[in-house]
Amino acid sequence: MPQLNPNPWFLILTLSWLTLSLVIQPKLLSFMSTNPPSNKTSTTTKTTSWTWPWT
Repeated sequence: MPQLNPNPWFLILTLSWLTLSLVIQPKLLSFMSTNPPSNKTSTTTKTTSWTWPWT
């Protein structure tokens, strides 16, 4: 059964991942703009306790 022989397929898999991670991924990431972090002030919300009718 030739599909169980990992010799040619492991090399193809390794070269594919190296190509993706070293060549294609940086080119794609340069086109995507990320949102700059913004300084948000934290707002505190006032919570009221629940009034239970049986207490």
